[in-house]
Amino acid sequence: MAIAMKIAGHISKSSWIRRMFEEGERLRQEFGADNIFDFTLGNPDVEPPEAFGRELLALAQNPLPGMHRYMNNAGYTETRAAVAAKISKDSGLPVSHEHVVMTCGAGGALNVVLKTILNPGEEVIILAPFFVEYKFYIDNHGGVPVEVWTDHATFQLDIGAIKRAITQKTRAILICSPNNPTGVIYPAESLKRLGDVLKKIHRDNGHLIYVISDEPYARIAFDGKHVPNIFPLVESSIIVTSHSKDLALPGERIGYLAANPRMDTALQFMEGAVFSNRVLGFVNAPALMQRLVAKLQDESVDVVEYQAKRDLLVRELTGMGFSMVIPDGAFYLFPQSPLPDDVAFVKLAQKHHILLVPGAGFGAPGFFRIAYCFDRGMIERSLPAWRNLAREAGLKE
Repeated sequence: MAIAMKIAGHISKSSWIRRMFEEGERLRQEFGADNIFDFTLGNPDVEPPEAFGRELLALAQNPLPGMHRYMNNAGYTETRAAVAAKISKDSGLPVSHEHVVMTCGAGGALNVVLKTILNPGEEVIILAPFFVEYKFYIDNHGGVPVEVWTDHATFQLDIGAIKRAITQKTRAILICSPNNPTGVIYPAESLKRLGDVLKKIHRDNGHLIYVISDEPYARIAFDGKHVPNIFPLVESSIIVTSHSKDLALPGERIGYLAANPRMDTALQFMEGAVFSNRVLGFVNAPALMQRLVAKLQDESVDVVEYQAKRDLLVRELTGMGFSMVIPDGAFYLFPQSPLPDDVAFVKLAQKHHILLVPGAGFGAPGFFRIAYCFDRGMIERSLPAWRNLAREAGLKE
């Protein structure tokens, strides 16, 4: 075999999201782009905030000497300080640049964290529904993913289920809020309960369990809701995030990780994370983007447009008979499949030129994901196709 057997096996189980996106490319070639309604990939169609363009132009017209050279593997001190200041403001805790590493997006940050903390065979609890790449990231570093369901009715944390899943091998719990794919926000009360459980375990037997909080959607929240900062709630916590969604920069691969300053092991963890960032081959986050995002920590895309698209789809799809938890943020819906087999339903949707991702791709058979970070016109054009799909799936007469 030309490639490793493990990789060949992973490819066969690889991301439904990418698979459906590629199917969309084929259908667009056959039927024309305007006739295909692609809800698969969370690739924002909005442009970055105006401040990004101003800063980019200013830097291009007044380049700094040496601005494209290597820097400390953790990133520019001034960028890390800007990130730390924002986290300090949100958390009320004294976060410094020494608690921050700039990374190649949230995916890079997750891999750096997992390499830093995992010994071979140690377990990472992931909460279903979950972003499918989590399993591959954990496997990259010799870990074992352990799937634990959130509450089936609300997709909120099931603290009891998490407690039952913890073993002597548990090294971390990976959460995402607002969640991909459900869009729910985990409230402060639930996170504090989780933090209290882990603090008691650590106090009673010295077993340190990290909570890794994956937060690329943290600034995309609706209806006036707030995404709580995890640092005051969970002592053994690490934030990983990117500016792919809040600044609409997914292709620039710029993000960071931050360690809770309340952790006794914070500085030791940071030393390991800086080393891991280097030896994983990231070396450092992109220099130009570090310069830019340092001045954009209080900027964000306008969430009003995303909320309007959410409201449109929720209103129309529930009117057709689809059932779903209304998301608090991000830009996804995660309805129940009207057919018992969610893969079969997604294939039926293709017949109507609607491209979706089955819940099986997120560890949640029986559901499907809709990404709505696309042109509103496409969403509106898709509605007749949705009505035909609902009728054929037995939801509408």
